[in-house]
Amino acid sequence: MNPLLRPKLIAGNSNKTLAAAIARRISIHRGESVGLVNTRVERFNDQEIFVEVYENVRGEDMFIVQSTSNPANDNLMELLIVTDALRRSSAGRITAVMPYFGYARQDRRAKARTPISAKLVANLIVEAGIERVLTLDLHAAQIQGFFDIPVDNLYAAPVFALDIMHVFRDRSAVTVVSPDVGGVARARELAERIDADLAIVDKRRAAPGEVASMTVIGDVKDRVCIIVDDICDTAGTLVKAAELLKNQGAKEVHAYITHGVLSGPAVERIEKSIMKSLVITDSIEPTEAVRKAKNIRIVPLAPLFAQAILNISNGTSVSSLFDSRTLEPLYEAFYPAAA
Repeated sequence: MNPLLRPKLIAGNSNKTLAAAIARRISIHRGESVGLVNTRVERFNDQEIFVEVYENVRGEDMFIVQSTSNPANDNLMELLIVTDALRRSSAGRITAVMPYFGYARQDRRAKARTPISAKLVANLIVEAGIERVLTLDLHAAQIQGFFDIPVDNLYAAPVFALDIMHVFRDRSAVTVVSPDVGGVARARELAERIDADLAIVDKRRAAPGEVASMTVIGDVKDRVCIIVDDICDTAGTLVKAAELLKNQGAKEVHAYITHGVLSGPAVERIEKSIMKSLVITDSIEPTEAVRKAKNIRIVPLAPLFAQAILNISNGTSVSSLFDSRTLEPLYEAFYPAAA
């Protein structure tokens, strides 16, 4: 793309707060006002989605900010229809900025006669006319291979590392905990970033959504345990893992979760749990209950995504944002001691 062209942002309805924050950050970086493209996204009485773009986008570098969170199907269709509107308006390039990629948990056939829905969603995105995807902490890294277009998968670990170094000044007693064996790589990466020990909670499921037994692998006695995962849905497993760690002698239990789905009784469970804090990102628009919860804190993603969008638009490296040291200047307003 022509580096003289500025990126243009358009927001779906899933997370307008984050989209506006990204636009503000880009404005700061560029030294000029960058707003969201004036668009009308609404529904007819039968819930059909209608989109109208009020600005000229011919030849422009367009970025659609849209998480496919609850309601996943509505937000996915919104993304596809906005894409079609931009493509038919001769946009130069269309990038989908999906802080939360819905259907990522359906990345393989766990049983006979079940779909691989993540692949189907990838096909829909490509066929709609999207030329690049920018997302965060895909549930399964191999989903990148489902696309025949470039996929930039950012990581929350560098941002979490900055937050932990700011909140936990003495990290000699900190242990990072993976809530299951499948998340060991994610937990190990964060542990290495903050120079902490690692433990694992081995869970056995009796049925989907039901945990039969849990065992701690590693020493957590008198340790400050930080549970790390990519998704927290109903928070049942997370709360049980926190209780298990406390029963094993942990001094404190905290959690850092990238995508706070927090459906059903999740917020109530977390507020009543023994966890001192749950830190999530704003990849999914937080509900009022989440914002009011005393032990839930939200880490902003706007600085990370704003810089990633600028890097893509200018044709520079996105992988540089995998390093906490690169992100320190972007987050110095939030973590001045880390700068």
